[in-house]
Amino acid sequence: MDIIVKTAGDDFSSRIAQMFETVIHQGHGSLVLVFLIGVIFGGIIQYTRVDKFEKIAGFAMLKDTIVPKMLFLTVGLASIGLYFMIEAGWAHYHIKPVMWGGLIIGGTLFGISMAILGKCPGTGPVSIAEGRIDVLVGAIGGLLGGLVFTLYYEDFFKPLMGEVAGKWTLPSFFPGHEHLVVLIFGVVVTLIAILIPKVEFFDEEDLKKLPECERPDLKEAS
Repeated sequence: MDIIVKTAGDDFSSRIAQMFETVIHQGHGSLVLVFLIGVIFGGIIQYTRVDKFEKIAGFAMLKDTIVPKMLFLTVGLASIGLYFMIEAGWAHYHIKPVMWGGLIIGGTLFGISMAILGKCPGTGPVSIAEGRIDVLVGAIGGLLGGLVFTLYYEDFFKPLMGEVAGKWTLPSFFPGHEHLVVLIFGVVVTLIAILIPKVEFFDEEDLKKLPECERPDLKEAS
């Protein structure tokens, strides 16, 4: 699909305008719809409390399973829904090429950053909206990192990325059985989300909100 951009220029204001034009003209829906979806997403993040540092830290220490349950459920349902929406012509995506060097280095940096901040790109903006300065500092660092990556991509980062290994999707490995593969994958991942036992890691603030009969720390003490 061709990108329709009417605003010319490479300055900051023009790039911002081009970003909105891309959303408007690419069939993603109106800005109001995109905004509404963002509000719903933020509400789900806050309801599940996965924007809290303790949730990510608990997941890393295998003391909290809310994050993996949510991730597996999202991947399972979205993989089925998105695939068949694309097949019906209601949606589209752009498959990124596999570059092993970039994946390994980028994944390592991402994991380190997520462990330090206790956030990911989805939960970070929600935490910033709640007024968390530590996450704001991390976001500013991320923007500066993106700027450095852009400025020095050709000279330094591109060689680190490695050669392009192709554009891979799971259904492409099973020609003629794509629909079945997507269904099996989505159902299996969704079942994993359901079967993972629910374990929560509470901080002091969370514990104070619970009735005494439901506080795990008091149960352990007794």
